[in-house]
Amino acid sequence: MDDKKTDNVIEPSFAKATDDAIAKVVSLCKRRGFVFPGSEIYGGFQGFYDFGPLGVEMKQNLKNLWWNWMTKEHDNIVGIDGAIITNPKVWEASGHIKSFVDPLSECKKCHHRFKSDEIESGKCPDCGGELTEPRTYNILVPTELGVIEGEKTRAFLRGEACQTIYLDFQNVVNSSRMKIPFGIVQIGKAFRNEITPGNFLYRQREFEQWDLQWFCHEREMEKWFEFWRAERMGWYKSLFTNPEKLGFFQHEKLAHYAKNAFDIQYDGKEIEGIHWRGDWDLSQHAKFSGQNLNYVDDDGEKYIPNIVETSGGVDRTFMFLLVDAYDESDGSDGRDTGDITLHLNPKIAPIKCAVFPLMKKNGLAEKAEEIYKSIRSCFSATYDESGSIGRRYRRQDEIGTPFCVTVDFQTLKDETVTIRDRDTMKQERIKISEVNNYLFEKISK
Repeated sequence: MDDKKTDNVIEPSFAKATDDAIAKVVSLCKRRGFVFPGSEIYGGFQGFYDFGPLGVEMKQNLKNLWWNWMTKEHDNIVGIDGAIITNPKVWEASGHIKSFVDPLSECKKCHHRFKSDEIESGKCPDCGGELTEPRTYNILVPTELGVIEGEKTRAFLRGEACQTIYLDFQNVVNSSRMKIPFGIVQIGKAFRNEITPGNFLYRQREFEQWDLQWFCHEREMEKWFEFWRAERMGWYKSLFTNPEKLGFFQHEKLAHYAKNAFDIQYDGKEIEGIHWRGDWDLSQHAKFSGQNLNYVDDDGEKYIPNIVETSGGVDRTFMFLLVDAYDESDGSDGRDTGDITLHLNPKIAPIKCAVFPLMKKNGLAEKAEEIYKSIRSCFSATYDESGSIGRRYRRQDEIGTPFCVTVDFQTLKDETVTIRDRDTMKQERIKISEVNNYLFEKISK
């Protein structure tokens, strides 16, 4: 199947696929430097995006928050960073080469391609033309290794990040002396040759996942499955502005090795899966590699561990956090009608604090720069002296900055500043020496 035709797929309408807020967030992301279309100067490349200056900061904050929560707030969890390309036998053992497929139909008239199981009318959704019979299409992304044509080895970019955790299971047990139950976590890129990438960051061809694989005895699977289901939902609810939009979806159709599977959803769209994987993964890799992947406990019992998996999309979470935080004022909250505020959790906001001099003259700018440098040593911060104070507040509200510090003439008299809260718009006066502690207390809540 040639790439030219594959990239001819039209992205589904945002209005049909999700909330109208996504279209507004897409515009904001481009305008303010959160996310850019990949290869845009060449016309773009469907299913690929670049994270801009603000986006990369927010995404890194999000990943750090997840990593620290997993490894520092839970016992017996360690991390790895596995290779993107593995021995191709890995994907035979995992079942991806055989079953990682989507049904594909092509319009005979406009030649747009669609996932067959998402078409309701039996006709082309774009032009009404006749569709071909469905064909199966493996969505692993192939590559080649080697320098001599005809002698290159065919391999694959990983279709999911979790497989390297299974490959390193025995190494982690031997090197870290971990005892069951324990977990291995990883944040990493995955690649899928999606037939219909679309809806911004929701379905991409290159994306990032965060995975926990929790290894335990079979008799404790029920307990740990419910534990991690509750833990993950609680974590997401602590981040979202509107946690009531989060919910569970229980799968009825399960993989042959699974006994249960839930999705954590935002407004009906999947963010993360909680999966009962049993001992299937380690058993498959033991079988295909010929290696002994048994675990022996302190009582001498030997067994293949069972696995509870929590696997989520970093980019999807990033997108839904922006959608959830996006607020366009109707004029009733003290802002002008149409003013945009991102009510992001301060922990993930790309910039924590902005510093403004009331005006550039009479020593205010110099004092503001001094305060900015002090804050910048502890938090991501920005300095802005351009335009009116009101306009500067609006700019920071639009990118989710939770706090703004203003230096005025009283500052020069008594070493105090005003600090403004993004969400309440209330201002309070505090000593310059207390600003960093104030920010730390507010952001760490």
